[in-house]
Amino acid sequence: MRRGLPFDIMVVSKGCGSLGSSEDVIWVEFAMTLHNYDGWNVWRSFGLLRSILMYYGIPFRNRALARFYARFVRPGELCFDIGAHVGNRLWAFSKLGARVVALEPQSNCMRLLRRWYGHHADIELIEQAVGSAPGTRTLFLSERTPTVSTISSNWIADVKATPGFARVRWDRSIPVRVTTLDELIACYGLPVFCKIDVEGAELDVLCGLSYPLEALSFEYVPAAIDIAVACIGRLGELGRYEFNWSPSELPLLRSSVWLDPAQMADLLRSMPARGWPGDVYARRLK
Repeated sequence: MRRGLPFDIMVVSKGCGSLGSSEDVIWVEFAMTLHNYDGWNVWRSFGLLRSILMYYGIPFRNRALARFYARFVRPGELCFDIGAHVGNRLWAFSKLGARVVALEPQSNCMRLLRRWYGHHADIELIEQAVGSAPGTRTLFLSERTPTVSTISSNWIADVKATPGFARVRWDRSIPVRVTTLDELIACYGLPVFCKIDVEGAELDVLCGLSYPLEALSFEYVPAAIDIAVACIGRLGELGRYEFNWSPSELPLLRSSVWLDPAQMADLLRSMPARGWPGDVYARRLK
């Protein structure tokens, strides 16, 4: 354990291995990335620790996640991770031997990603948000729960009155640079899979896309389900897709058969507003 930090933290994960190596113990030195940061405070650090424990602290889950994504991604293929946060999907894609372009606008999260994954030749890390047009947007930060930081003020208005978000606070806002999926494709190529998890800005991301992708996922939040339904409609403007879904953070597809757009939209609309978030998966029909 390293010393000279605001505090030291060790996360033991017997099943998922370390970040970027084959060891079974993950040493999480996230405080080191904040030690010389003028905006450091205890809530910001504990919020980040909460994310680390959530996404790396459950034994075997990330390895199961890698097996799950193997149906979409093969070694050497290109993936986009839009809204990488602390990088558990990035970990899974890298374990599959994929080339990954990962974007995250929160500077504290990006410090961790660079520390853990910056040495990987096949991983490109970009500290930007993704939206419908390039430029600058306002990022609304939640220090205690950074998983719900977002560029969508409308999404905040939709979810903050629901019980699941009753204790969430968006403490401050900062300007962030924004790119688009079209710009990323022009620079890096067309991905075989694109994961989108941007807290209510999923439709905004898809509106910056002009090409049908082979496969992708986007988050749904039952308290703001109209966004996910609109994403299905947007994909229909780009190509023919079939859909499946995964509840919460479980590495499985909930339906035994893939659904057409109307079936998937009806299923989303039937979810209780207080239900758990999850991900919709879409794959292009030939």
